[in-house]
Amino acid sequence: MVTRIDYLNDPQAPAANSLVPSVIVLVIDGEDRILTIERTDNGWWSIPGGAIELGESVAQAAIRETEEETGIQCEITGLVGIYSDPGHLIHYTSNDEVRQEFGILLTARPVGGAPRLSEESSRVEWLDPHAFLAKLLPADPMRGWIEHYLAGPATWPRIS
Repeated sequence: MVTRIDYLNDPQAPAANSLVPSVIVLVIDGEDRILTIERTDNGWWSIPGGAIELGESVAQAAIRETEEETGIQCEITGLVGIYSDPGHLIHYTSNDEVRQEFGILLTARPVGGAPRLSEESSRVEWLDPHAFLAKLLPADPMRGWIEHYLAGPATWPRIS
């Protein structure tokens, strides 16, 4: 059952009613593969991430969300960018929240754990970045974030 609907520059999208700072984590292993998940709320491929909770830092949120969604423990290694496109809206149908995207994209390296499924992930896989891009929908904002990462550290951090 779809409980999350993403909109990108869609004039038919509902109006935003919240803005929640979130982390998105690019965990890169020793073979330059990205830790990915297939989301349970909309079936889209993604990388781990979620809202920053009161009382935790950006890095703490990133580490927590990654382990919750994938079973992988990580160490934060860098900042790729901050993305806050008001045209990217996320509608959570369970409570009718319509969130304007505010994502902080971090890099990390795995330091422990083992891949496992969660309430938020129906699949957890290490993928080559280009194979991951092939799984993303054309209008998925994550496509631009991953392409920005692949452009290399000389282009980081980006704030948009």
